[in-house]
Amino acid sequence: MRFADIAVNLADPMFTGSYHGKQRHVSDLPQVIKRAKDKGVERMLITGTSLGDSRDALKLAKEYDLHCTAGCHPTSTSEIPSHPSGFEGYLNDLRKLISEDRGEGGSKRTISIGEIGLDYDRLHHSSKETQLTHLPSLLKLSQEFKLPLFLHSRTSESHVDLVKTLKDIGWSTEWGGGVVHSFTGTETEMRELVEMGLYIGINGCSLKTKDNINVVRQIPLDKLLLETDAPWCSITSSHESHQYLAPPNSSLFIERVNKPDKFRVGAGVKGRQEPADIAIIAHVVSSIRQIPFEELSEQVWQNTIKLFYPSELD
Repeated sequence: MRFADIAVNLADPMFTGSYHGKQRHVSDLPQVIKRAKDKGVERMLITGTSLGDSRDALKLAKEYDLHCTAGCHPTSTSEIPSHPSGFEGYLNDLRKLISEDRGEGGSKRTISIGEIGLDYDRLHHSSKETQLTHLPSLLKLSQEFKLPLFLHSRTSESHVDLVKTLKDIGWSTEWGGGVVHSFTGTETEMRELVEMGLYIGINGCSLKTKDNINVVRQIPLDKLLLETDAPWCSITSSHESHQYLAPPNSSLFIERVNKPDKFRVGAGVKGRQEPADIAIIAHVVSSIRQIPFEELSEQVWQNTIKLFYPSELD
């Protein structure tokens, strides 16, 4: 079986052994990637959440033969005013990063614009006004480079404003399509996004409540994508989806130590999600949908190729 994880934050310090600013163990990023590949994860999309983070994501994508996004997470838009040349300078630096990678002689590892969008749940990071001011120009990078959008939307109010902004700038799937990742919205919101031609990305954070589960049951299979959002968004015992997990002795699970301080080479760390865990997400969603595991996994694989690797369909 083959899997694709459309959201991995491999530049996060946890994968180099740093937790909350303290070094707990040696870097094990190569082992993390190997574990994923051993589990059949053939595609991993490293998320770029700021200008600096997008540079780091591209560097890792080149080093490990993966792919990445480039963008500015809504909570990172607060850093834009500190750029020496303001927003235009920030945008131009982001544009340069993408164009050099996508252009002649580039690695072409950057295959999506994001993570961008709106987050009204964490306004202490960046105000609503700041997010809305910069969003249209960031979205238009998709049109410029003909790359799919990797979108973030948190809260129903942000959903309304995101949809409005997309319509106001004339967005269409001809720009390259897109996905709203880590979806936690309502069924009505999901259907509105799907009708616009967008895909829906599901991870552990999308599977917390009964309402979440009911939404996942309604997503059209040809618009479903899966992700871990590693190292975040693990399925925990408090999640409604916990009941759908495979048995603890299942081969889907990787070996883990209980704490970072107990680290040993070859094992993961409890609470730190890894791309190898995408098989767990696929199993849970297949159980919720009452679809054979292999069938759902292959459908999601085909969806991923269609959105992010369309040249492979030719």
